[in-house]
Amino acid sequence: MNARSFFLVLTPFVASILLADGPADNLPDKVRPVPPPGLTISDQDRSELDSLVRALGLEIKATEDGLKSKPELLNLLPDVRIYHNAVRYALAYDEFYKTNQVKIAKRLLQQGMERAAQLKGGTAPWTTATGLVARGYVSKIDGSVQPYGLVIPASYQPNSPHRFRLDAWFHGRGETLTELDFINGRETSPGQFTPDNAFVLHLYGRYCNANKFAGEIDLLEALENVQKHYPIDDNRLIVRGFSMGGAACWQFAVHYAGLWAAAAPGAGFSETADFLKVFQQENVQPPWYEQKLWHWYDCTDYAANLFNCPTVAYSGEIDRQKQAADMMAKALAEEGIELTHLIGPQTAHRYHPETKNELDRRIDNIAAVGRDPIPRKVRFTTWTLRYNKMLWVTVDGLDQHWERARVNAEITDNQSVKVDTQNVSALTLSMPPGLCPLDTTAKPLVALDGQPIAAPGVLSDRSWTAHFRKTNGQWAVSEKREAGVELSKRHGLQGPIDDAFMDSFLMVVPTGTPLNEKVGAWTASEQAHAITHWRNQFRGEARVKKDIEITEEDIAAHNLILWGDPQSNVLLSKIANKLPIRWDSQGVHTGDAIFPVDRYVPVLVYPNPLNPERYVVLNSGFTFREYDYLNNARQIAKLPDWAIVDLSVPVSSRAPGGIANAGFFDEKWRLPRR
Repeated sequence: MNARSFFLVLTPFVASILLADGPADNLPDKVRPVPPPGLTISDQDRSELDSLVRALGLEIKATEDGLKSKPELLNLLPDVRIYHNAVRYALAYDEFYKTNQVKIAKRLLQQGMERAAQLKGGTAPWTTATGLVARGYVSKIDGSVQPYGLVIPASYQPNSPHRFRLDAWFHGRGETLTELDFINGRETSPGQFTPDNAFVLHLYGRYCNANKFAGEIDLLEALENVQKHYPIDDNRLIVRGFSMGGAACWQFAVHYAGLWAAAAPGAGFSETADFLKVFQQENVQPPWYEQKLWHWYDCTDYAANLFNCPTVAYSGEIDRQKQAADMMAKALAEEGIELTHLIGPQTAHRYHPETKNELDRRIDNIAAVGRDPIPRKVRFTTWTLRYNKMLWVTVDGLDQHWERARVNAEITDNQSVKVDTQNVSALTLSMPPGLCPLDTTAKPLVALDGQPIAAPGVLSDRSWTAHFRKTNGQWAVSEKREAGVELSKRHGLQGPIDDAFMDSFLMVVPTGTPLNEKVGAWTASEQAHAITHWRNQFRGEARVKKDIEITEEDIAAHNLILWGDPQSNVLLSKIANKLPIRWDSQGVHTGDAIFPVDRYVPVLVYPNPLNPERYVVLNSGFTFREYDYLNNARQIAKLPDWAIVDLSVPVSSRAPGGIANAGFFDEKWRLPRR
């Protein structure tokens, strides 16, 4: 939510009164810092905390060395490291915001010491505890340790055959929600909702981004970590949140609708343009490609997916953020679906107690029934292969990215499936063992856009998988795509630039002489900006290596973020002539256009010619900047697959310079023909 909105006052851990919304946050030339400056702590407190942090760091190293032969215990070390990082970051970046946080920091460091000692002794009692438990995992994105909180029901017992419902909760906006503050909250407050006999997973979401980008992957990684350690029922997963967390809930509900038994978003925002106009009084006039990119996180564009996810929205009657559910109700009505929208009478930005009870009742009833993993009907819409799956339907290719694609699929009888598509070039129908309702003695007949196709048969374990591809308007059964066979946009390799930062990435810094002083200065400045702001906004420490130190293992494991130019960066020089936009000593070449090398720099994302299973990015971090930190609805991708930056225009809080040209590569990763 907006940085200065009132947050949910019923949750003590996140309660904070912020300044009222106003036009001050619409001034790109006067952007206040996020996170804000912290309080000054005494020299004595700083010295003591520094000593305790160093001591815990040494203890973690000793524990790690001592557990190398015990991987089951070594894998629990992130549960210790969350305490070390929480205080280390607060000290390093001056992120103490409350006078009691020094005392809290000392307590967290002591807990870290206790957990390390328990691990060295061969035990991990917090893994079998009930109540409030803070834990952590190592993110694939940047190797950082990320915290999460659990509310574990008293009925949980290790090795019990019972599988539990889990509710994932997304927190509201808090610009001072550091790791230290988050972990303390997760150990002192159960939060808004504690359903009987259910786990509650509290996401940190990598700070304050409405669970977008790395914050989005945080849910998937944290959930996977929880499922490794606890008996969670995959068919009784609920997503819910309020305010900024309500916005997060909307986007998870529509983008991953097939995973959840139910969704319960409260307040928040569900799209960008109207929300900023209504809530922020901002005149939004983005370039055409940014409007295209609204289709990434505008939940109204994916409303049809709630056909497969029971949803109960909540708003206060006099809350301006009721706008989010109203917009979703309108979008759902266009799909023939009426939104269940509970409204707290004469209530502002909080839950009304009686309406909250009704919300609980409805969600509990839905959770008791659980998700149907193989419904007879599936409705799916998407605009990008980043989101390509709904239950037993997977879209493998689009005719055109950032245009609406649809799939309506139905099991019509025990031998037939009907599928209608729009803007889809390849798809897969897949049902896991034991769940396929089709006849195992006959090949299923798939009517695909009216074209009858005999599909591969159902296997004896009652699993079924069939791949289809469209060529010249005709569908046919196809083999599953093999790695490296063709260069095309596909899930996890479809752009735009920001997508490269949703998987493992490595910053590659140049060691050579730049093409010219201006290019060298700009790339060095943007490189430093990207590394610093990754830490500030996504709470991780970016991996960084020199170009001359990059190994084959690095190329295989990471998306490579190449800084510099073809003369200064060894890796870039190796692939420069294999990119669709050429960059040499004469200039930047985009088809017939040439941009002079002393003024222009390309930024782009492309499958790495040295490993087409991973991205390469030229001279860009995530593409939203300081101005966008002030309102979560602004935190969206600002650049497409490629752009030409004009260095004669100063870097600002909104852009890395002037954008002379920008666009998307086509479905084969080529510059579109004019």
